[in-house]
Amino acid sequence: MSASFLLDLPAALETRVVEIGGVAIALRTESLAFARMVEERYAGFVAGGGSGIGFDIELRDTVESPGESLEEKDAESEGLVEDDLHVRCEGGVWWMQRGDFVAQWDPSSGLGRIRQAANPYSLDSVIRIVHSLVLAEQGEFLVHAASAIRNGSAFLFAGVSGAGKTTISRLAPADATLLTDEISYVRKNGAGYEAHGTPFAGELARVGAHCSAPLRVLYLLRQGLENRIEEVPRGTAIQALLRNILFFAQDPKLVERVFAGACEFVDRVPVRQLTFRPEAAVWDLIG
Repeated sequence: MSASFLLDLPAALETRVVEIGGVAIALRTESLAFARMVEERYAGFVAGGGSGIGFDIELRDTVESPGESLEEKDAESEGLVEDDLHVRCEGGVWWMQRGDFVAQWDPSSGLGRIRQAANPYSLDSVIRIVHSLVLAEQGEFLVHAASAIRNGSAFLFAGVSGAGKTTISRLAPADATLLTDEISYVRKNGAGYEAHGTPFAGELARVGAHCSAPLRVLYLLRQGLENRIEEVPRGTAIQALLRNILFFAQDPKLVERVFAGACEFVDRVPVRQLTFRPEAAVWDLIG
C-alpha cells in the first residue's frame, strides 16, 4: 500500500466535527458544498470542539484504490467480488474499502484519509466502521436496534429488518425521546451501560436526539397477536445480540473482544423477548 495516500491531498479548507457517543471525528474537505451536506446530514451532532480523530476527504467521480487493491488481494484468496466491503489492519493501519470508497486510518495518530464519491452514504459507512473499531476495543458497540429514553431510562429494541424497530419507534409516546430507529450506540457507564443518540436514521428518516441515558433493558422484537414480555436464556440472549452488533473487521483479536463484550453486556443488562401488536399500548408494558 502506498503511504502517499495520506499525503497527496492539498490543504483542506473546510472542517466539520461530528460527535457521536462522545467520540468526535473531524472531517476535512476542500468542498464547501460537501461540508454543508455534512452539516445537514448530521444535524445536531456537529460539534464545535477539537477531535483526536481526523479524516481528509478527497471527492472523486471514480474511486480507485491506491497501490495494490484490497479487491485484487482478496479475489486471489477468497474469490470475493468487487462490491464487497473489506476492513482489515495492516501494519497497525486500518484499511476500509468498498466500490464507492477507500479509506485509511492510523489509530496511533488518529489521522486518516477517505477517497470517495461525492455522496453521503460512503461517509456514513466509514464513520460507522471507525466507531465500531473504537468501541470494540472497550467492549462497547453499535447495534442494529432502535432506542429511546423514557422516564430517565433508555430502552433498546433489537431485530433484523422487519422485526419492528421502526414500528415501535413510531408508536413511542410523546414523553419518550427517540435516540434512533436503526443503529444504537452503546457505551459502558460504571457497572452498567448507557445508550446514546445517533444520526443514523432508518425508515423514519429522522435523526435521533443527541443525548444519552442509563440503559435499563434490551428488548428482542417480535410482532405478534398480543403484547407480552418473556425471559430469554443467557445463551440465546448472547447469540441474538451478536447477530445485531455491527462489526466489519477481519481481525480475530477484535472479534474475540466483541464476543467478550456481548457476554459482559448480557450479564449486566436484562435481555427480554418483546412480542407486540402495532398499537401504542405496548409502551405501557415497556416502561
